[in-house]
Formats: sequence, structure tokens, C-alpha cells
Amino acid sequence: MPAVSKGDGMRGLAVFISDIRNCKSKEAEIKRINKELANIRSKFKGDKALDGYSKKKYVCKLLFIFLLGHDIDFGHMEAVNLLSSNKYTEKQIGYLFISVLVNSNSELIRLINNAIKNDLASRNPTFMCLALHCIANVGSREMAEAFAGEIPRILVAGDTMDSVKQSAALCLLRLYKTSPDLVLMGEWTSRVVHLLNDQHMGVVTAAISLITCLSQKNPDEFKTCVSLAVSRLSRIVSSASTDLQDYTYYFVPAPWLSCKLLRLLQCYPPPEDGAVKGRLVECLETILNKAQEPPKSKKVQHSNAKNAILFEAISLIIHYDSEPNLLVRACNQLGQFLQHRETNLRYLALESMCTLASSEFSHEAVKTHIETVINALKTERDVSVRQRAADLLYAMCDRSNAKQIVAEMLSYLETADYSIREEMVLKVAILAEKYAVDYSWYVDTILNLIRIAGDYVSEEVWYRVIQIVINRDDVQGYAAKTVFEALQAPACHENMVKVGGYILGEFGNLIAGDPRSSPLIQFNLLHSKFHLCSVPTRALLLSAYIKFINLFPETKPTIQEVLRSDSQIRNSDVELQQRAVEYLKLSSIASTDVLATVLEEMPPFPERESSILAKLKKKKGPGAVSVSELEDGKREGGELNGGGERITDASAIAASNASTPSPSADLLGLRSAAPVGSAAPSAGSLLVDVFSEAGPVAPSSGVTDDNFLSSTPSSSSLGSEDAAPPLPESDELLNKFVCKNNGVLFENQLLQIGIKSEYRQNLGRMYLFYGNKTSVQFVSFTTALNVQTKPVEPLVEGGAQVQQVINIECLSDFIEAPLLNIKFRYGGALQNITLKLPVTINKFFQPTEMSSQDFFQRWKQLSLPQQEAQKIFKANNAMDTELLGLGTALLENVDPNPENFVCAGVIQTKAQQVGCLLRLEPNAQAQMYRLTLRSSKDTVSKRLCELLAQQF
Repeated sequence: MPAVSKGDGMRGLAVFISDIRNCKSKEAEIKRINKELANIRSKFKGDKALDGYSKKKYVCKLLFIFLLGHDIDFGHMEAVNLLSSNKYTEKQIGYLFISVLVNSNSELIRLINNAIKNDLASRNPTFMCLALHCIANVGSREMAEAFAGEIPRILVAGDTMDSVKQSAALCLLRLYKTSPDLVLMGEWTSRVVHLLNDQHMGVVTAAISLITCLSQKNPDEFKTCVSLAVSRLSRIVSSASTDLQDYTYYFVPAPWLSCKLLRLLQCYPPPEDGAVKGRLVECLETILNKAQEPPKSKKVQHSNAKNAILFEAISLIIHYDSEPNLLVRACNQLGQFLQHRETNLRYLALESMCTLASSEFSHEAVKTHIETVINALKTERDVSVRQRAADLLYAMCDRSNAKQIVAEMLSYLETADYSIREEMVLKVAILAEKYAVDYSWYVDTILNLIRIAGDYVSEEVWYRVIQIVINRDDVQGYAAKTVFEALQAPACHENMVKVGGYILGEFGNLIAGDPRSSPLIQFNLLHSKFHLCSVPTRALLLSAYIKFINLFPETKPTIQEVLRSDSQIRNSDVELQQRAVEYLKLSSIASTDVLATVLEEMPPFPERESSILAKLKKKKGPGAVSVSELEDGKREGGELNGGGERITDASAIAASNASTPSPSADLLGLRSAAPVGSAAPSAGSLLVDVFSEAGPVAPSSGVTDDNFLSSTPSSSSLGSEDAAPPLPESDELLNKFVCKNNGVLFENQLLQIGIKSEYRQNLGRMYLFYGNKTSVQFVSFTTALNVQTKPVEPLVEGGAQVQQVINIECLSDFIEAPLLNIKFRYGGALQNITLKLPVTINKFFQPTEMSSQDFFQRWKQLSLPQQEAQKIFKANNAMDTELLGLGTALLENVDPNPENFVCAGVIQTKAQQVGCLLRLEPNAQAQMYRLTLRSSKDTVSKRLCELLAQQF
């Protein structure tokens, strides 16, 4: 870099920065900045032409002000003018300003590109580096179009200086990541690969980053890099620390370059050339040998650099999976790290051994460390290390150690962190099924699993155990006996009751000969749990009772008496009421033969992939599925014995928008998840217009629907003084429901609010469930929307739940969600909660199918700037995007780039229909998305863009 002359110190800038730092308050800082901005503006607009030094000083001040967080709306032209200066410091400030403040849509981009072209053609290495840095920092598509053809030529030119080559390689890498379709190597490919032989280590380090990225996309074009990479790696590994003095880091030669070379080799299979492969194996053996040598320095930087190379080498050995000797040596080396005092090393060792366990060559070597891994599972302080230990136990499990590993995982499950319990449960269930030689052990394990972690046992787990018991005659009697004994525990989890009800209903006759488990005792045991269970479980138990009548005719009077009771045939839940009435009638009028035919044993289930394994594959990590969330979507195993939750298809409620059913009807299957003690829904539901722009609506005398009553706004409006402001997390809670309709909206130690909703065109229906989580009554319980409402039941018993139904109509597009205020008294203290009701504009989407031609024709028609909203943002979740729940139609084979997602839909409102087109472009390498929305109404585009950008 050129030396900075004495006159370039910019004393005025130093004084300004000092003034800013000396400001005592924010107001004083803003006043000083405004004064400086006015001065700079006057200088730029003055008649007197400014010299380069003054321009540089003022542009530098503007840049400093911008970095303080203030907007800068002038000075861009002066910065562009600095690019034409022949002084390094002036040109540097100009490029710095442009890199930070000029966006890709600026009108000045053409002038900037011309200045960059001049600097690239100047052959002045300093100016060329500045220009390349600017291109990389801006990285826009426009710059890629302008310079993608020029930069490879500079990179491979024989007369280009090393520093410029480094900058050119990294600049090209940046452009390739942002616009891969524009960076075409073509004729430059072989010459870029040969940069791996360059004498300058800095050029090699920069070039290998570019080559690795290109190889991942086009491995065949760059496969010649393998031999060159092996050759370079061999030279580094075999060199002494004194041979590469400039690139030796704490006695480790070129650690960064070594790691990059090893990572590049992981893009390809083992070399076919015997000599190259032998040389590479020799390099890997040398790296493993060096790991055993005593450290040359006690500094942590030395061990970090050394271990970084070692782990990359082990990753390459695992990737090749063809050298048994190296795999076993790698496993032994990792085994030493399992007891290292450094937590990060233990984590990395466990993670790498998980992959090694899947190799036939190293699986046995991994199993020798089972005691160390079990100890890590029990004693590690860091939850992430414990999770990796659990993963490794799962990976190393086979028939020889399955019982030991499952026992240890069950033991750990009792004290495991809540964040990983569900995944642990799935893994235990899979291992128990996969390696069960004796299926009685499998049944014991699953029942023990339900006992220890019943809340985390998903329906897939107990569905699966029932499928296996039904399919295997040899285990049915044992399963019935074991589950009968498990149900005798005073505290019994509901999942245990489900399994018990199903198995005893099918196979209770196999243990009925024992007086201790006679038919009546079995029935009384099951029925003692009935009042503690949720509605789906009660439905399953009723099915078990009618099966008992078929299996044990002597129990018929007792069971009929239960079915005949008011609590059954007059039950507020229509599903339970219908089952009780039908089963009672069936048992009364059907002959023994008819009853035996209707209630015969369930046939064996067809063999297929375990639904538990499928669920584990879908999981993104620990805690990915919230246990408290109301599950929606189809159940993998369907209804078992009639006891599963029923979710009615959307088409079944198409007619419900025009007329309202009786309050006891369960159109959406919403009450199937109601907890114990669920109160009957109030006779009056809510007729609300949640999109009225005029605020609270006056009561309308024209509303005559029997089932939808309205009260005066004064009794429910949120305009009252005592309504609490919305909770700070209300926006976050709202965003959770943008792409889903069912779930838990809010939960604290007292109250849980659940939601189930359905939308069709511009109409919707929402069910709100208010659950009392305590054993104490909620008194004076009221809810209020900023619209007309009907009060709910004022008294909510402990452990009970009340329900509200809201009918929704979208009159026109909207931005703000309605507010919901809940007030009640708990223990004499007033509780006052305000939330945002999760009603967003995308709920009223109607999907629209389009061909590619129609889509792009419509896309071009919506070309006005105000009709488009675009947002580029970082991915919040793993980038395996599935556009579920948006409401739009996902169009296949429309976008030329198959990685992109294209959707179309129409927002249905009473006033108008708003057509919307969506394009989502993921960039997996940068972990970024670009979301573009075009619609016929600008407010809709902006609102949808804001909502959807937070969902990926």
C-alpha cells in the first residue's frame, strides 16, 4: 500500500470526530452533525471548485456520519468524482463510500462501472485492487454483468501481480455466489485450476476458495484439480515449520490452506490414479501421526490449528470410506478426544464418530468406546454435547448392544433436558423395534418409555406398538398382561390408557382366565381412568367397552349401564354422545353372531416403513416439534380403534359459511382435543366484522341469525380505560400463525389459549379455547375484541376450558390484526391480557393455477414500481423450504431456475379481488432469500412481503 503523506491526515475530520465523542447527549450529537451536514452541503453547492483533498475530507465525514446511524442523501456524485483521482487516498475514500452507501439500483452505477473499468485497465496494482474490492463489496448483478468476463482474464494473466490475483480470485468467488449464471469459466477453467501450482501461497489460498465453490457446482469440469491439490497438500504436510515461514502459524505450516485443500478433495471420490491415491494416503497418515506428537507450543492457537487440520483429514477419510486402516486410526484418535478437557473437542469427536459408526470398516472400533459415550451422556454439563452423545449411541447400536444402549437412554430420559426429550423418545422407540429379538422386551420398553416420558411420546409411537402387537400373535398375551399391570399404577399417563384400552379391547380374553384379571376387573380398571382422560381417549375407551361386550357377554349389563348414563348419551361432545348411543343400540338389538362379525379382531396391518422413523427423518433438530402445540395435518397411522382425532376435510364445511350449525356441532373436529372438564360452548357465538375500518361497530338490528348474537359495543369495546396494551411478544405470537391455522396462541402458568380456524374465500371461522391450567376457578372471566362480541361464560372451573366461535368476513384488505383482551380474577387478583388475533391478509388467498406463459405475462403486466414489494433477508430456519400454509398455489416448472419457488393466488375480499404473484429465490450458500411479490394493490404487496419474509 502506498505511503500516506503528511498532508493526508485530514485534521478537520479528526476535530469533527473528537467533537462527536465529546457530546454529552444525543441531542448535542445531532446538533453537531446537522451543523456539519449544512457546512458540507454548502461546500458541495458552492461556486468554488473543491480540490481532491477537500472532497476526500468531506466525503469521509459523510461516511462517518452514516456509520453513526444517520441517513445521507447527498455527496454520492462527489464520491464518484474521487474515483478518477490519481491519488491513492482519495480513490480509496471514494471506493469506500460507494461500497457502503451506493446500492445496486443507483442511477450512478454506470458512472461507477466506467471508473472501475478504467482502474482495471490501468495496470496499476493498487488501483486494480481497490476496484476489485469495490466489485466484491457491492456484488450486485449489474456489476457481475459488467465484469464477469474481465476478472478471469486478470486472474490468469501472466503479468498480473500476486496481490491482484488474490483480489481477483476472491472477487470472482463473490460474483459467482451472487450470480452463478453470469460467471462462466469456459476457456479459463484449466488455467484457474493451475493456480494451485502458483509459487505464491496467498494466491493459492485465494484460488482454492474459488475452485472449491466452482467444483461443488461443476465437479466434472474441475476434476483435474484433485492431483494438483494432493501434490500441494503433500508439500505442505511434509514441510518443516521453517520452510514456510511467512505462512507458518504457531509452528503449524499453512493451516488455512491445508484445511481448504482437504475440503476441496471432499468434493470428489478417491483418486483413480494409484500414484495420486498413494500420495494422498501418505499425507493423511502423516497428519494422523503428527496428532500423536507432543505439542510444540502450549498456546491454544497451536492446538487449534493442529486440530483443525486433523478434523478435516478425518472428514476426508470418512468421505472416502475405502481405507479400513485409516478409518480405524481416525476412530482411535477421536476416542482420545472423548475425554479431552476441551468441550469443543469432545463435541467434534462425538459428531465425527457418529458418521464413522455408519461405516462397515470402523463400526466395531466405534463400539469399543461405548462406556465413554455413556459416561458423557450422564456427566456432560453442556446439553449440545449430551445430545451428540445420544446421537452416537443411536448410531453405534446393533443387536449385540441394543439392550444396554436402550436401557441407558431410558435411564437418561428421566433427567434429560426438555429440548431433546422428544427426539430421544423417537430414537428409543426405533431402536427397540429395530433390534427386538424378543418382542416381549419391545413391549416392556415402550410401556416403560410411556411411563417415563409420556408427555413426549407422540401418537406415532403408540400407534406403532399397537401395529406390532396386532401383527405378532406370540406377543399378544404378554402385551395384554403387561399393560393390565401397568394400568394398576395410581398415576397413569393418558398414552398408557390409550394403549391399554386398545390392547385389552382386542386381546383381554387372553388373560381373562386369571381371577386377578377377570373381565369385570379389566373393565373396572379401564373405567376408573375414564373421567381423567381427554375426549379422544374417552372415545377409544367406549370402543373398547363395546369390544368387551363381544368378548365377555357377562359384562354386558354393567357396560350398558355405563353407556346408558346421562354423562354418556347426553354428553356435550357430539362424538362421545354418538358413540354411546350407537354402541348401546348395537349391544341391545344385535344377535351374538352379528355382534361378533361387527366387532371381530382387527386384521394385521400391512408392512411399511415405520412412521416413527419417518417422523425422526423430518425433524430438524431437538425440540423442532413443540409438544404443547395442537397438531394439525394427517396422522400417519389413521384412526386406531376409532380413537384418533378427526380433522374434517375443508370441503365438508363449504356450506357452513352461509348458515351456522348448532353450538354442539363439531364442524372442524375442534373439540376433539378439548381437555378434561371441557365446558359446553356458549349458546351464543360471535358475529364479528374484524376488518371494519371504522373501529367498534354499532349493534345492527338487522342481525337475526339465531346462533349469532351481538351485544352493544360498550360492553366489549377495547376502548375502555382498563384494557391492557398488547403484550410485547404479541407480534411474534401473531407471526407463528401466518402459515398455520391451528395451535397454541398464548400460554402462561395460569391460562392457555388455543386456536383452530378455517377459511374459505373471504369468509372464515375461528374457534378460541380458553383453558384454566390451575385447580382454582377463574372468576369474572371476560373477553373483548375491538368489534362486537358476545360475553363468554364468566366462571371457568379449575382444569376446565371454555370456547368461543368467531365468524369472520374480509370486507377489504387490511394491515393491523384485531386486538383480543382477556380479563379474569384469579385468587382475587385481576389478570388483564391483550393479544393480537392471528387473522392476516394471506388467510383469504384462493390458489390459482397458471401455465408458465400466463404467469410471466401477468408478471410483466404488474410492472409498476408500487405494485412490487421485494425483500432480501437471512434465512431464519434450515433452507429446505416447503411453501405450506401460504394459501397460494405452488406452480411447478414455471421458473427457469428449478431452485426457485413460484406461487399465484387471489386475495378474496367483499369489496374486490386482488391478484398476487410470488417468487422466492433461495441462495443456500449465502443462507439468504430474495422474496418478490407483485399484486394489483400496493398495500397488499407490502403487507404480504412483511408477513412472509419472517416465515423462512
